[in-house]
Amino acid sequence: MQARRGMYIGGEWRAALGTDTIAVVNPADEQIIGHVPAGTAADVDAAVTAARAAFPGWAATPQAERASLLGALRDGLVARKDEIAETVTAELGAPPALAQAVHAGLPILVAGSYAELAATYAFEEKLGNSTVHHEPVGVVGAITPWNYPLHQIVAKVAPALAAGCTVVLKPAEDTPLTAQLFAEVAHAAGLPAGVFNLVTGLGPVAGQALAEHPDVDLVSFTGSTAVGKQIGATAGAAVKRVALELGGKSANVILPGADLAKAVNVGVANVMSNSGQTCSAWTRMLVHRDSYDEALSLAADAVAKYAPGERVGPLVNAKQQARVRGYIEKGVEEGARLVAGGAQAPLDKGYYVSPTVFADVTPEMTIAQEEIFGPVISVLRYEDEADALRIANGTVYGLAGAVWAADPETATAFARRMDTGQVDINGGRFNPLAPFGGYKQSGVGRELGPHGLAEYLQTKSLQF
Repeated sequence: MQARRGMYIGGEWRAALGTDTIAVVNPADEQIIGHVPAGTAADVDAAVTAARAAFPGWAATPQAERASLLGALRDGLVARKDEIAETVTAELGAPPALAQAVHAGLPILVAGSYAELAATYAFEEKLGNSTVHHEPVGVVGAITPWNYPLHQIVAKVAPALAAGCTVVLKPAEDTPLTAQLFAEVAHAAGLPAGVFNLVTGLGPVAGQALAEHPDVDLVSFTGSTAVGKQIGATAGAAVKRVALELGGKSANVILPGADLAKAVNVGVANVMSNSGQTCSAWTRMLVHRDSYDEALSLAADAVAKYAPGERVGPLVNAKQQARVRGYIEKGVEEGARLVAGGAQAPLDKGYYVSPTVFADVTPEMTIAQEEIFGPVISVLRYEDEADALRIANGTVYGLAGAVWAADPETATAFARRMDTGQVDINGGRFNPLAPFGGYKQSGVGRELGPHGLAEYLQTKSLQF
């Protein structure tokens, strides 16, 4: 595994304008697998300039043609699915099965959905004596995270292109090889020069330059709430639009009468997937006091099946490993009881953390309030539905969640009172067309489906 080329700008691969590079490390064995350029503000400016020049032509491209090119992009992802999975496994540490099914498979599904939407979306509507036009906002600066390196790229780039926007992508520095592979696919799909551009680099340098650039009309960022606040402040000063998908501390609420075994097992699987490095993970399991001990036993049995290095991969880097282990130590210090796992390193090599379950967690504890971003579950006890709702809504976040009940009506009534952007009812299936995004400090705006496409449009009305 190695870096393919430099920057992809204006339809061609270019050498970076600076000389610094970023080492890409396999978190499973801590070995360097490649280097990519550390882009500078000058590289970002070149990419934005190319995107700005390409925007008028791309915005005027007929819907059917944009849809066809997005279809070619999807086909390119299908053709290189195995290579995508191998790349994600190498630079993120995702187990091969997860890399194939989720990291490679989900972006194909999302890209296909936008190829269809690009052809069918109503960019014009009649309202009385007015014709309302939905037009592309312009040049998009897309800043993506490392935890789902290809999915988050496609979830931003595909709707932006479908809307008629041009894009400059700055991927996470931990997982840039997947982004380079995507750029190769975009080039092979036949996108016009400058419609999609890639600059690798560090967040405080390339990412900040992209967010601050005066010719970027919208910044779409996925990452921590702390960085999202900085980007929001920068954009606000320039009266620039943002779409922010930020942190989460989602509740898995198991109401009396629910299938307890299923709810616990699915809940554990949800958190263990991707080593807990998922912003929407249901990291707080809320259980009625009468079922609490049984739920703890079920959770401990379920977690025991997730062996580090087999079903659970490493965390992305040493800093993240230390951060998660610090949260586990903090949980013990504040009085939570370990039912499974702990802060000890489970393997001699690699940035692994033991899958961990905490009991006797109270809502005010640090591990019940802050996003840990690792394979750690806090099990909280509640007295009645009102208490469960208070606990579920009792954080600064509101990204996702789950409700389990004896019937869908009871679960739905509870879910409607949750302050969160997306709720799964009794194990509801993922829907790539459903809007994804948060309440409160979990973000601004939505991704996926028609709501995700709408983020990249602005509205003009003509009166007759």
